[in-house]
Order: sequence, then C-alpha cells, then structure tokens
Amino acid sequence: MKLPRGKREFLLFLTVLSILSMNIIAPLITCLEAGFTIENWLHVFEIMPILWPCVIATVFVTYKPAAFLTSKLTKEGDSFNAVVTLNILSTVFLMSIILTIVGSWIGVLEISMEPIQNFFYKWPRNFAISLGVEVLIAQPIARKVMIILHQYLDKRNSTLATP
Repeated sequence: MKLPRGKREFLLFLTVLSILSMNIIAPLITCLEAGFTIENWLHVFEIMPILWPCVIATVFVTYKPAAFLTSKLTKEGDSFNAVVTLNILSTVFLMSIILTIVGSWIGVLEISMEPIQNFFYKWPRNFAISLGVEVLIAQPIARKVMIILHQYLDKRNSTLATP
C-alpha cells in the first residue's frame, strides 16, 4: 500500500517526493551557506527549474546502486520499515554525494573546484539535512499519498467488480 505499484504511480511518488524535498532541502542548505535572507531564499526558487531535472536524473542514476547497497545491508525477513529506512539511507547517501558538488555548481551557475575542495566540510551537513527531511517529512507524505491512492483504486475496483 505504501509503495508505487507501477510506472505511473512511481512518477507520482517521485514527483511528490522531489517537490517536497526540493522546496525544503535546497533553500535550507543555500541559506545555511549564504545566509538567511529573502534574496538568498528567492534565488533558490530562480534556480529550481535547472536544479529539479538534475535531482530527478540523480534519482535515476542512484536507484540501482542504492538498491544494491540496501540488499547488502538487509537480509531476508527484515521488516518493511527496516528495508525502507535503509533504502532511504542508501539513496540519500549517494544522492547527497553527487548533489553536494553538482548542486553547488548549479546554485552559483559556475563550475569550479570549490565544492570539491570543501566537500568534506559541506557533505556531512548536507547529508544530515537531506536524511532528516526524507525520513521525517518527504517520504512519509509521499507514502501517505500512495496509501490514499491505493485505497481509492482498491475501493473503485471492488465496486466495479461487484455486479
């Protein structure tokens, strides 16, 4: 009930997840980096049309490696919550590595060595913020959307099947 059942549901799940994450994580990291001003906050929203496709691409690039990592950290019989939590951890781990660098380049509209040189200072903070938002906000809301959708579809299908 909590996971997408097909490609269309996966796209809905990914859309909900990415919109929530982008609107919380990107502004928070940017403001921690550049200061909590309205100008910095608004700058993030100007950059989002460029950043959002990169985030989606990063989801697809890290999907299989995260699943592989999750399979190495879990075993048969582990609870759904344990597997999902470790999958979130794996996905956020891999995505935060990529986006700490690429997100910085997009944010300043310039490719430089600065994000690479300061990676080990910035990445732990970015990882912690991203993990917190995913575990506590974005994933629960996206899974709730899936539950509501599945309850609606199951009820509709049972009503249609009944003569």
